Amino acid sequence: MKRTLLLHLSALIFPFGLLADTGPYFGNALKIGEVTQDSAIIWTRLTQTRFFNTQGRSWIEYPVDSGQRKSDGSPKLEYHSRMPDGATLADMEFSLMGAPGQVRLTYWPRQDRKQAVSQDWMPVGNDRDHAVRIALENLQPGTRYALVMEARSPEGAISDSVEGQFSTAWPEDAEEAVNFTVVTCHDFIRRDDLINGHLIYPSMARIVKPHFLVHAGDIEYYDKPNPWARNAEVARYKWNRIFALPYQVDFYRQFPAYFIKDDHETLRNDCWPGQTYGDLTWEMGLALYREQVPMGEKTYRTVRWGKDLQIWMVEGRDFRSPNNMADGPGKTIWGEKQKKWLFESFSHSDATFRILISPTPIVGPDRESKNDNHANKGFTWEGDQVRNFLSAQKNAFVICGDRHWQYATKDPRTGVLEYSVGAGSDVHAGGFQYSNRTEAHKFLRIAGGFLGVRVYRNEGIPTINFTHYNVDGGPENTETFTVK
Repeated sequence: MKRTLLLHLSALIFPFGLLADTGPYFGNALKIGEVTQDSAIIWTRLTQTRFFNTQGRSWIEYPVDSGQRKSDGSPKLEYHSRMPDGATLADMEFSLMGAPGQVRLTYWPRQDRKQAVSQDWMPVGNDRDHAVRIALENLQPGTRYALVMEARSPEGAISDSVEGQFSTAWPEDAEEAVNFTVVTCHDFIRRDDLINGHLIYPSMARIVKPHFLVHAGDIEYYDKPNPWARNAEVARYKWNRIFALPYQVDFYRQFPAYFIKDDHETLRNDCWPGQTYGDLTWEMGLALYREQVPMGEKTYRTVRWGKDLQIWMVEGRDFRSPNNMADGPGKTIWGEKQKKWLFESFSHSDATFRILISPTPIVGPDRESKNDNHANKGFTWEGDQVRNFLSAQKNAFVICGDRHWQYATKDPRTGVLEYSVGAGSDVHAGGFQYSNRTEAHKFLRIAGGFLGVRVYRNEGIPTINFTHYNVDGGPENTETFTVK
């Protein structure tokens, strides 16, 4: 299929020549996150250019002795990346360098521009990757908002602008329909449209038109090549380029998102607190994540969308025990405080349908070689505790990220239902075999795509539908449940 580069949003909003052409710009546009009935967080970043560098230089990869040995005694190699001699990060392909300046946000209920609130200009300095987060409060529930973010140079010349929109959550007593999507496992080098980005984004916008999206982790991969991100500078480079892809730029300015982190955008595969990756410490990984997404105080939270839906998003890295620790009551992924919060708030909720969204599987089944999640043997004790709890809850479901294949499973022992959303592209799918299908699988598809969820009332009866879609938005599997 022939594809062309999408125009940058500012070029569509403002005819060429009306803005200062010296920057700064909104090369990453907006991320709108943490939407509730009355609040939201707007993220943006100022950049030196409107687009990433499509004519830049390539990374050089080279092997290094890891200090470990293979079974035959030979050195076990690991790979690093470096820039060509004399090159800076700005010279590299797909780089999008930050810039100082100021930003101003104006927002209003979409149907009433007279209620527009224009904030003061906010300075953007050289720290935190030239990114800012703006918290909005006292919003109206169940309302569609429009917004415009302006940029100006340190000298005061307005240089760029980007528009956005989002809906606040329905009031808790509203019997309104809700559509949302869940995605996971994005990697820049494994995008399926090399020019525009991941195909799932225009597919979700066109087919589902979600009220919100949940990104269930593995937003980017520090520990994958081209380049391997073993320091903060290169980690930021990877965040900047994937969120400068035109499909991503266009989607995230129009649909609010809740982001959940996992291992690959924290440090590296299957990581836990105290570990490092190159020069990246655990604390640096946590700080970089908060810098790049519209995140509130806690990385675990719950949000209510009307009378019939409440979602819980859990944190799977910050509080976990080492994977190689012996299993038992003291070994945990969530930590006791988070687990207590989840069990209490979940069981006390009066929402018709309750959904736990986890960055890793709880039911699975997973590969025998893995030892990082509740579906693995290494976390059997807490996994059983969680599954036993969920099995006692009516109209409760699990959605998980992390796995690179789509599935719908029902735990044979407890009956807990889990939906794996699958990798964000077909080229990123894999890691499981159809021959490994078990009695737990109601659906299995080893390909990329996303999960769509719709909660609605059918002749007054609360109903929920789960649909697995392929990357082009075609339905591959659908299941519908009515209230019990």
